[in-house]
Amino acid sequence: MTSLVGYLLLFLGIGVFFVFFHLMLGKVVRPSKPSADKLTIYECGEPTIGSSWIQFDLRFYVVALLFVIFDVEVAFFFPWAVVFGQANSLADARAAETPSGLVAKQELLGAPADHQVTEEEAKAAHHLAWIAFADIVFFFGVLLVGFAYLWKRGDINWVRSTAAEQADETPPEPAVALPTGGVLAGTAHDH
Repeated sequence: MTSLVGYLLLFLGIGVFFVFFHLMLGKVVRPSKPSADKLTIYECGEPTIGSSWIQFDLRFYVVALLFVIFDVEVAFFFPWAVVFGQANSLADARAAETPSGLVAKQELLGAPADHQVTEEEAKAAHHLAWIAFADIVFFFGVLLVGFAYLWKRGDINWVRSTAAEQADETPPEPAVALPTGGVLAGTAHDH
């Protein structure tokens, strides 16, 4: 265990050295000729307008978090697919002698490559494959329920077309004064 910690510390030290070295090398090598234009704030090629201390819509963060959640979900599919594939290879007698079957023997059973898979081990591998399948279906279902909840709450539905926004912003029609002193709602061409 101590050799593993030593390797990790060595890797960390070399990584920090390379980062620090290349940052310092870039600082020494690149030319430094500051000017008024170079020192201005750069935001997407557009000049800044107004204060940067404005109320920012938090729903942008909700969309970003949804992306991160579903992106991380894809990373969880890989180990599941490995276990599911190896268990199926081990359960199938014909696939047990293929390269993936040999790897499955070594990783799932801890047995050498020339080990003959018994009927009991094949049944256990088949059972493990179904457990892995149920596990990923449950995981995906939980994520879909969360996604449906956010959709129902309206956190995803906030992006609308400009035509819908313009329809919401139509001003009410002005009231027209009648000669008798009353008020008629609507426009002048209504009567």
